[in-house]
Amino acid sequence: MKSVEEQLALIKRGTEEVLVESELVEKLKRGEPLRIKAGFDPTAPDLHLGHTVLINKLRQFQELGHQVIFLIGDFTGMIGDPSGKSATRPPLTREQVLDNAETYKQQVFKILDPAKTEVAFNSTWMDKLTPADFIRLASQYTVARMLERDDFDKRYTSNQPIAIHEFLYPLVQGYDSVALKADVELGGTDQKFNLLMGRELQRAYGQEAQSVVTLPLLEGLDGVKKMSKSLGNYVGIQEAPGVMYSKLVSIPDTLMWRYFELLSFRSMEEIEQLRADVQAGANPRDVKIKLAEEIVARFHGEEAAANAHRAAGNRMKDGELPEDLPEVVLEVGEDMPIAAVLNKAGLVKNSAAARDLLAAGTVKVDGEVVDRSFVFVQGSTHVCQAGKKAFARIVLK
Repeated sequence: MKSVEEQLALIKRGTEEVLVESELVEKLKRGEPLRIKAGFDPTAPDLHLGHTVLINKLRQFQELGHQVIFLIGDFTGMIGDPSGKSATRPPLTREQVLDNAETYKQQVFKILDPAKTEVAFNSTWMDKLTPADFIRLASQYTVARMLERDDFDKRYTSNQPIAIHEFLYPLVQGYDSVALKADVELGGTDQKFNLLMGRELQRAYGQEAQSVVTLPLLEGLDGVKKMSKSLGNYVGIQEAPGVMYSKLVSIPDTLMWRYFELLSFRSMEEIEQLRADVQAGANPRDVKIKLAEEIVARFHGEEAAANAHRAAGNRMKDGELPEDLPEVVLEVGEDMPIAAVLNKAGLVKNSAAARDLLAAGTVKVDGEVVDRSFVFVQGSTHVCQAGKKAFARIVLK
């Protein structure tokens, strides 16, 4: 096992806060594997690169010799995490949650070592709690303290409803740490309230308080808003290699270092050398290609990464492109959904026709079939095909 100083340096890479760092140091000094917990509510079937920031950190803990617990919140998923929400989330059914959870397990082991990962479901202990147990749990916190939470406070002061079950969410997440006897819990910065709840409940139940490591929310392809499928600025880890590659190569130059720090498994020394190369005149696109190849290889294998690289320059499959491929430059000043791009570029009669082709699976971007969720990022260039005969190299400015 590495020294405490070496472990702490790796743990702190790309993190926002370590609470409380001195407590974590004392735990590391014991020289025993720590129990590292991170929870994921399976509210949607697919993970994107934003989710993997936490999973990457779990992998680092595994490499340091610690015990990783990938907690699937099948119970909390039915409540709906109110963090950062301005309205009550619609609850999911148990069937929806379990279906999504199954896909999570398949996806995370592209990063984590399954032999060193404990997969847990919080319904295992939550379903066993009696009404009296829930009353005891609820008694550990006051309404006044709950309303100190920023999102609850905003909703309360603006007369937006807060359902009672939403107050239960941070309590249940905190109780997960009690049930798992977690030494460390990881979470995004938006989870800080819930993570600290785990510390308080562990003390209330006679346990040593867990250390908390918060990680930043990864910006999406626009470099501004956090990565989100609903915003269309995401890279799904199950997206086709060519689509994933194209999206990553098209990110703003200023964003690539953030992605290297949070998504790459390269050492910080290697990343700093790449940064120095760019400052010395290297083409930033060449560096983004290295990032894209690494990410594509992680989720699709080395061969897929090599094929994606050969597709650079917006080449499609042999024989598909007309010799006189037109180039269309769209000066719109923002990202656009693929349906709007096809319409504006004149590849379809109207947006409705574009949606029909997308639904039929006959729209390709750089040779890969895409659906309506594909977003054309400002500053990027792609070869687009709509139906059998409409082609264009489209530049979005």
